[in-house]
Amino acid sequence: MAALSLRVVAECRQSRARACELRLPHGVVECPAFMPVGTQGALKGLTAAQLAALGCHLCLGNTYHLGMRPGPELVRKGGGLHGFMRWPWNLLTDSGGFQMVSLVELSEVTEKGVLFRSPYDGKEILLTPEKSIEIQNALGADIMMQLDDVVSSTVSGPRVEEAMLRSIRWLDRCITAHRAPDKQNLFAIIQGGLDPALRTKCLEEMTKREVPGFAIGGLSGGEAKDHFWRMVALSTSRLPRDKPRYLMGVGYATDLVVCVALGCDMFDCVFPTRTARFGSALIPSGSLPLKNKQYATDLRPIDENCGCPTCQRYSRAFLHALFRHDTAAMHHVTVHNIAYQLNLMRSIRESIIKQRFPHFVQDFMKTMYGNRESYPQWATEALASVGIALE
Repeated sequence: MAALSLRVVAECRQSRARACELRLPHGVVECPAFMPVGTQGALKGLTAAQLAALGCHLCLGNTYHLGMRPGPELVRKGGGLHGFMRWPWNLLTDSGGFQMVSLVELSEVTEKGVLFRSPYDGKEILLTPEKSIEIQNALGADIMMQLDDVVSSTVSGPRVEEAMLRSIRWLDRCITAHRAPDKQNLFAIIQGGLDPALRTKCLEEMTKREVPGFAIGGLSGGEAKDHFWRMVALSTSRLPRDKPRYLMGVGYATDLVVCVALGCDMFDCVFPTRTARFGSALIPSGSLPLKNKQYATDLRPIDENCGCPTCQRYSRAFLHALFRHDTAAMHHVTVHNIAYQLNLMRSIRESIIKQRFPHFVQDFMKTMYGNRESYPQWATEALASVGIALE
């Protein structure tokens, strides 16, 4: 029996958007949900307590990095990743597969697994599907991802099919290796690049496996948005209604809104935390580059309608001054950016439950882009494909 249940609370009558309750071992996650990324068991610039105070009930850790340092054995002795990082809510660990793209000059792929050269000490490590699951079982995350063969979304040709077929075979090896299916949920990852036929084949095969959830992988890696949304739409149209759908690596506000409309439930991305470290604060009309001198005397909060600790306490002028000499500025903007993402998802969910989601989308786009001429064409077409015609 899987340690997960999904209840569909409400569905948009016009689009594929849905509001769900995802029950996991460490509490309920209200979907659609955005998962902040804590690569090494901590969010850069935020404590676990601060993240929990913002209302986050599911965040992400990285198997590859945690497997290298501090290592799964120490984490296991420390009470698993939950105890080690003092996090009371749910955790998702990725498989380490994405590092095949991000650390491509350090990796080599064979049927056996992925041979990495450690960026820390240069030692070689073979990450097999079995090893990935062994590490994730030791870390103890509520959701764990299969090891998949990842290629960049801009790659084409036979390598894409090879990676897709290998990902199916590796999924079977991950299922066999999984030691705690009653406590941890193993998700499959749909691959196939930007080829509809390959992605369809992967969907057909992986949905035959008895896994508690599915991720849509291999996207948001620099491909054209027109290809991106079509692959998302194809995937959600063929994934089972009673299981969660996780779109990997997506975090821009417009992408979140559009992909909820296309039927996705879960998202993760380093964007809100990374952009905070560069001084960029997220707001409903885009972002504020707080390092710019135009904010030097601006005594308003980042967002007057935001209830996060940063907006309740500090002005744009203060944060602008702080960025010149203190890393605390990054911390304050990180708090705000995570709050922005979580609040956006709550607003989306509420609008779905109240059967107002199409109206929410119209208001969101007007606020973000000002006028219809500025709307991204891909977003307009994607929304139209599920019955939301932007005005």
